[in-house]
Amino acid sequence: MNELHTSHNHRWIILMIMSLSLMIVMINNVTLNVALPELSTDLGADNTQLQWIIDAYALAFGGSLLLMGALGDRFGRKGALQVGLVIVAISAWWTSQFATTAEHVIAARAFMGFGAALVMPATLSIIIVVFPKNERGKAIGIWAAMAGVGAPLGLVVGGYLIENYQWQTVFLVNVPVIIMALLMGIKFVPKSRELEKKPLDWMGAFLSIISLSTLLFAIIEGPELGWTNVKVLGIASLSLVSAIAFVLWEKRVSHPILPLSFFSNKGYTVGLIAIGLSFFVMFSFMYMLMLNFQLVRGLSPLAAAIHFVPLPLGLMPAAANSERLVTKFGSNKVVGTGLLIVAIALLTFTQITVSTSFLNIGLMLWLLGTGMGLTMAPSTTVVMDSIPEDKSGVGSATNDASREIGGALGVAIGGSVLNEIYRSTINIPLELESKSTLIEQSFPGAIRLGNQLIQQGNPIGQTLIENAQIAFVEGMAASSLVAACIAFIASFIAFAKMPKKTNQLNEGEE
Repeated sequence: MNELHTSHNHRWIILMIMSLSLMIVMINNVTLNVALPELSTDLGADNTQLQWIIDAYALAFGGSLLLMGALGDRFGRKGALQVGLVIVAISAWWTSQFATTAEHVIAARAFMGFGAALVMPATLSIIIVVFPKNERGKAIGIWAAMAGVGAPLGLVVGGYLIENYQWQTVFLVNVPVIIMALLMGIKFVPKSRELEKKPLDWMGAFLSIISLSTLLFAIIEGPELGWTNVKVLGIASLSLVSAIAFVLWEKRVSHPILPLSFFSNKGYTVGLIAIGLSFFVMFSFMYMLMLNFQLVRGLSPLAAAIHFVPLPLGLMPAAANSERLVTKFGSNKVVGTGLLIVAIALLTFTQITVSTSFLNIGLMLWLLGTGMGLTMAPSTTVVMDSIPEDKSGVGSATNDASREIGGALGVAIGGSVLNEIYRSTINIPLELESKSTLIEQSFPGAIRLGNQLIQQGNPIGQTLIENAQIAFVEGMAASSLVAACIAFIASFIAFAKMPKKTNQLNEGEE
């Protein structure tokens, strides 16, 4: 790399632009969750269509990450970033102005996912090439803080817009922010790409798309259809076969899209594991707690999102300052400690009840956010320092893919544990035995039924709601325990296997 790409004069402005672009992607990933009831009413969308409105983005984004990161390395990271932002902006604007059916929104969300897959790897890879190594950890810490804050902020933004405006504003709000990021990027972001022009591994790209998208599809469909469902097992088998084919192809091709030698580096492999497991925990917990706030505590979407604020308040300073701790104690100790804090926070959540105060929940969220901040930033630095700068786009894409897969698994497995405990512990009043299937299969359905009975003057509705809330909280506690065990295991792996100092990785030291 020439000096322009290792220590750029405007690198802190560039970091701000990358953080803004990253926030657009992260916010897009979650804002629509709070708009689903309005979409259901306005567009007449059924449950399957609502699920695909969410999943179309996730599948397009997660499935194409590796290809999009490679395209940025090969043809230019600045170009990938700007094209991706334009795609997201056009998709968002078109949806806000012209979408009149659920199918329109699903198609637009998929298109938006492809754009986001161009943006997210480009943000991190551009940071790698404009910051010198001695400042890279701090820059990545700020980037990771923005990535962690994006989901809670997206819930707040989505909640506010839905409560005060129509659902179209959830899409339209992105456009002026994207335009600002584009204009600033044109002025300040330098061009960078691989120094040696190599042919793109199209077969590897195709196999990676099939493998990642089918894996995500199986994870998403598993809780709904059942993990032993023929369709889920078939899709999971296709993912496994395509993954094996991908590995075999990458071993024989001259210029692989993802050099498998990367995985022989402990920093790269353990870093990806730590990132994936940390997002497993965060998305699993946010999914459960959002339902808790709205259906157990009776909060509005906006109020529920605001109650998540302690999480980013813990995450942001921890991530932004984690590099100082890494310098003093080593990456393995900082990441291991962060995951240990996450595990402890989750263990405290196993004691949650229907009446636990919001203050106590806020303190738990702050502790969880602090652990996440100490985990994500150093792990990302270790991953990116483990690979050549020429492959920073691909490295960033694998980093992002581990986040996406970890988050999807968190929601799927955490939700499955929660649902199983809920079904086995819900105490259904004898008068409602005929409705047992509805009550057992859907906690929101049980709450709706209870409210309907109350409106009809039937006191059994209140009993049903209270019983359902107790069963849900028990399921949430069990799911938190599972996540805590995973965090403990990840902490042990980080302490034992992660390199101590990132600046020694290329020398083969730990």
